[in-house]
Amino acid sequence: MTGIPRRPLGKTGLQVSALAIGGHHLGDAATYQEAERIVAEAIDGGVTFFDNCWEYNNGRSEEWLGRALSVGGRRDKVLVMTKVCTHGRDATLARSMLEQSLRRLRTDHLDVWQVHGVVFDNDPDLAYRPGGVLEALDQAKHEGKARVVGFSGHKSPAVHMDMITRGYAWDTCQFPLNPFDATYRSFEQTVLPECNRRGIAVLGMKPMTGKAGPIAKNVATAEELLRYAMSLPVATTISGNTSVDTLRQNLRVAQNFQPMTPAQMQALRERCRASAGDGRFELYKVSLAFDNPQARVSHDFPVDPVEAEVKEQVAHVMGEDPPNQ
Repeated sequence: MTGIPRRPLGKTGLQVSALAIGGHHLGDAATYQEAERIVAEAIDGGVTFFDNCWEYNNGRSEEWLGRALSVGGRRDKVLVMTKVCTHGRDATLARSMLEQSLRRLRTDHLDVWQVHGVVFDNDPDLAYRPGGVLEALDQAKHEGKARVVGFSGHKSPAVHMDMITRGYAWDTCQFPLNPFDATYRSFEQTVLPECNRRGIAVLGMKPMTGKAGPIAKNVATAEELLRYAMSLPVATTISGNTSVDTLRQNLRVAQNFQPMTPAQMQALRERCRASAGDGRFELYKVSLAFDNPQARVSHDFPVDPVEAEVKEQVAHVMGEDPPNQ
């Protein structure tokens, strides 16, 4: 074991571990106790960056992370990111969500605060309008409640480019990076170089395409996919873990990380090209499967009744027992 590499977080002056822990999967763990074990072992293994979001698992992901980081001074050892879910609504709502996130995460500030789920064509218009979410980002930085600000999305490289080129001083930007993306509606080929040109720290996500479909279909191994994503010019790669066993597999790759050569990366792109072309492994680009109901409702789109957060919201209304906390 050689330790997880540390990398600059763009121009912010901060350093982050090259592997980060995804927030949605943390809230999908079987119990809070398992989630806390994931957090504890990740920190002990060298992870210094934790992803999260106001709406993940209807707040459970933030609550569990905050609870786990409140133990033994863990919060002071890591950078915590969460995301705000206005989805085009105004800065007043964003500020309210920020306060909720801080309470759930049991902290007085965020290291990174991002606009979540910028995926629809009109999202840049809504973000940049007077009274939009960007005003909340500026206020949070001014008040010391957020050190660094950015945005995320998983559907459209063109929407990402629109958000960037309108000129806001983004510190970070999050999007999918894996060998399937490389040849299909590619963030790697468009958004990644633009971020690097501007000094915006790139937070790569979905290295295994979100649901690990390529692994189940024997197209690529988990190690290949994670190594590929970490070999790109990014600040960190966010990977989800619902169990300690999965975390340990990812830690082994990160702690012994050797970048792929350009030839190895190209060979993997070519192997994945045929099954990349119809988006079957990147459903977040071509379907509503990864669209949170908050985003769809705020854009007057129908929600997906089988989506996890929708089921939990219905269960809450019906008075059913919540997941084991």
